[in-house]
Amino acid sequence: MKWQGGRRSGNIEDRRGMSGGQKLTLGGIGGVIVLVIGFLMGGDPSELLNQMQQGSGAGVSQTEGPVESTPEEDRLIEFADVVLASTEDVWGSIFQENGKTYPKSKIAIYREGTETGGCGFGQKHFGPFYCPGDQKIYLDLSFNRELSQKFGAKGEFALAYVIAHEIGHHIQHVFGVLAQTNAMRAKMSEREYNKISVMTELQADFYAGVWAHHASKRSDVALTYEDILEGMRAAAAVGDDHIQEQATGQSNPESFTHGTSEQRAYWFKKGYETGDVNAGNTFNDPSLQ
Repeated sequence: MKWQGGRRSGNIEDRRGMSGGQKLTLGGIGGVIVLVIGFLMGGDPSELLNQMQQGSGAGVSQTEGPVESTPEEDRLIEFADVVLASTEDVWGSIFQENGKTYPKSKIAIYREGTETGGCGFGQKHFGPFYCPGDQKIYLDLSFNRELSQKFGAKGEFALAYVIAHEIGHHIQHVFGVLAQTNAMRAKMSEREYNKISVMTELQADFYAGVWAHHASKRSDVALTYEDILEGMRAAAAVGDDHIQEQATGQSNPESFTHGTSEQRAYWFKKGYETGDVNAGNTFNDPSLQ
């Protein structure tokens, strides 16, 4: 993946010098839910976080100090900045072709935990996530090591896929998809809504593939076929079945919220092969009903 020297977005918030603390009196199923969110990266934790803060007596404090960085972190921030710029170039062009203006998202880089604009207190255990309240992606850089060591998703493009997936959620927010799916939550059983959640996540994977399709032509990022294979491997590595089997030795399809490894890789690949935003309506796919 060629990215060095590419345009940098500048829409990066470096919060590594800010340290925050939150006290939670959660036990039982609450703790399990937090753990599950940590395993399943890429979701929208706003409702869970709000419930946690409203019902647990949580307290948040945050202090700011000098940023102590490492060469590895500096490189990852530069990489994230260039990838974010590439998503801006790609989606900006697509929106412009359709007579619209693309509202840019930002990436907030933090350590351990940080306050969000509408999604409560974000923590590294949630994995990277998108908050529609402030239209920002939240990323603890230590997740890059988890991608490689815990999930087996190696190579630079694995993190690029994660960022592009979260931008996919931003696209869904702009299109009004997230508002619609969140509205369904109160009207459905957990089992029924899990299916909607899977469709939502797979569409974000598809949008990540759309970005990959256009990246080399519309931005300073150049991708190879091996990069695309890395993207599909990264998508498969964070499939519900793979993560559950890795954690417990078995999987429960009724509890899936992000899709199987096969489904995630398929929709990323479909986005890459078509490059067509209109070809990713996962909500009308009979196989996902």
